[in-house]
Amino acid sequence: MTGLLLGTAPDSWGVWFADDPAQTPWQRFLDEVVAAGYEWVELGPYGYLPTDPQRLGDELAKRALKVAGGTVHGVGGLHNPADWPAALDKTRRVAELTSALGGRHLVFVPVPGYRDDNTGAYLEPAELDADGWQTLIRASDELGKIIAEEYGVKVHFHEHADSHVETQTQIERFLDGTDPRYTSLCLDTGHVAYRAGDSVALIRKYPDRMGYIHIKQVDPEISRVAGDEGIPFGQAVKRGVCVEPPNGAPAVGSVVEALNALDRELFVVVEQDLYPCAFDVPLPIAVRTREYLRGFGLGAGTSQAAPVTREVGR
Repeated sequence: MTGLLLGTAPDSWGVWFADDPAQTPWQRFLDEVVAAGYEWVELGPYGYLPTDPQRLGDELAKRALKVAGGTVHGVGGLHNPADWPAALDKTRRVAELTSALGGRHLVFVPVPGYRDDNTGAYLEPAELDADGWQTLIRASDELGKIIAEEYGVKVHFHEHADSHVETQTQIERFLDGTDPRYTSLCLDTGHVAYRAGDSVALIRKYPDRMGYIHIKQVDPEISRVAGDEGIPFGQAVKRGVCVEPPNGAPAVGSVVEALNALDRELFVVVEQDLYPCAFDVPLPIAVRTREYLRGFGLGAGTSQAAPVTREVGR
């Protein structure tokens, strides 16, 4: 596998949960991924797509789709020891499914974070204390080690708005503290920009820690208002903070240039948070976005990989 491989994710079809009638049905999502011209897909919330590997493998194969990675969220941010058993259990389940389908990447999203997406209520302090940081870093490395050894899947920690790893300073602290053998970053360019960070600077400073990319743009003005007024990220999404490129920040060309300089295999997965949206909204956006990104050579990488169904159950 070589170059930057372009994929897409259920987020770009307004999917945040395993089951929600406001979301695009999973069959329609897969059909429209194909219609938009993508061959790589992220699995999204565990349970949105079928979790039986044979069934999901068949659904992907008949559409000639391949798995870029699996996704874990809904178990917190690893800084609370009480959350560890649930986080490990769910990550194992997602890793098992991902591996069975030929995927080698897993994105760990630290949500719920410190705020409620709907009410904006603070669930815990926005800043971790020293013990919280130590626990987060230790747990992230332990999770990455376990999943790599048991499933051959690499865990990529996703920095995220309204989580304890969201600002440039926090992202750098996290990367400086974790072990590169076990902890990689899923760089989400939109979440970085939402907190006024610099994705290109992160790519250049930590080239070896960039394991997986979510390419996303946000509206700078809506981001600024959200920060000034204390609006939670979920409400900012409903206000349209995540925008179709090239209408937001960061500049795609600069990000792609920095990623190309890494000169290695890397998945770049499109994410435009649209939850909730009408079912006819995502496809035209997905088509235009893919064509726009192709203009930068994104997705020109090649791969001989194909969907693989492995025996599940250890």
